[in-house]
Amino acid sequence: MDFQLSEDQRAIADMAGSLFADLCTDERLRAFDAAGEPYMADLWAKCVETGLHSLAIPEEAGGSGLGMTELMLVLEAQGRSLGQVPLWRHQLGAATLARFGGAEGAEIAAAAAESKLLITLSLDGAARAEGIALRARRDGEGWLLDGLVRAVPLGTEACRALLLAETGEGPRLVPVDLRADGIGKLAGVLTHGEAVADLRFDGLRLTAAAVLPQAALPWLEQRAIAALAALQLGVSSEQLSRTVAYINERRQFDRAIATFQAVQMSMADARIAIEALRSVLWQLVYRLDAGLPSPSEALAVKYLAAECGHLVGHKAQHVHGGIGVDLTYPIHRYLYWSRAIGITLGGSAATLERLGDWLANNDKLGWKYDLEEQQAL
Repeated sequence: MDFQLSEDQRAIADMAGSLFADLCTDERLRAFDAAGEPYMADLWAKCVETGLHSLAIPEEAGGSGLGMTELMLVLEAQGRSLGQVPLWRHQLGAATLARFGGAEGAEIAAAAAESKLLITLSLDGAARAEGIALRARRDGEGWLLDGLVRAVPLGTEACRALLLAETGEGPRLVPVDLRADGIGKLAGVLTHGEAVADLRFDGLRLTAAAVLPQAALPWLEQRAIAALAALQLGVSSEQLSRTVAYINERRQFDRAIATFQAVQMSMADARIAIEALRSVLWQLVYRLDAGLPSPSEALAVKYLAAECGHLVGHKAQHVHGGIGVDLTYPIHRYLYWSRAIGITLGGSAATLERLGDWLANNDKLGWKYDLEEQQAL
């Protein structure tokens, strides 16, 4: 079995790493913080120029038609650099519309691949304690949309959004034209600098075909989990690398604090958490690209991504001491990003509960049960 990246995959990873490293220096991130812009427009322009914005959009819609493996490599580089651009939401939203949205969805995906419009998405309602606050109710041959979706990324800048709505027949994905009349928008900024907006709907009329089929939600959710985990892997890896460099320079009692056993154990715990996440994430993206079912694998990745972000983030802050809370020093940004990703994932406790429910109802887990599926590929 070959676990090596292909030449094309290595080229994509190298290009993404160089691009993000060049345009996301600490000085540029400080300038972005001060500018109050919704996202890094210059970085996004480069992503469009190099095609990184459409890797996962199908070829028939004008994208590159690549898989989650290639997207993961790019998102890990984005996480390392903290590049504030809507890479994964834009192209996974477009890919979902191309696959499940019929002729209109294919047109929107093609426009997204050409960067003629920006797509965002939000699945956060499924993880909120109050549940999904957006309701889609049938009205004649169409639908009426009512309710609220909180903190939609780039909710005032995007042209289209894929939102989670309760239909009475279970949650479904609803594509919405954010330029339509009758949508209230309250803009804000999350702690890590991402522009968001609360979107309020009051009887917004949709066509009968606007609500996507049930299969669209698990298809998108599993890929969204992989995307967020790849970002977290990049964030935590760079956070740990910077922390190791710091503890080798910081001295107490005439010794580098990296020589203290307690500090070494903390860093070892952080490395174990990162490599555990990397392992399960690679398994997930392989299964997604191979067309294998991945419900439990996605939940395992979701749990470990939330745990890794929390553990690595707080251990890094702890060994930095006072300088870790100094906003003129860059390490705080990584904790902000980890917390934001953890919130978007929904936290580890709720995910573990979902995984437990799945295991209680499924007694077939492991590679041996994939044999028939693999033979059918």
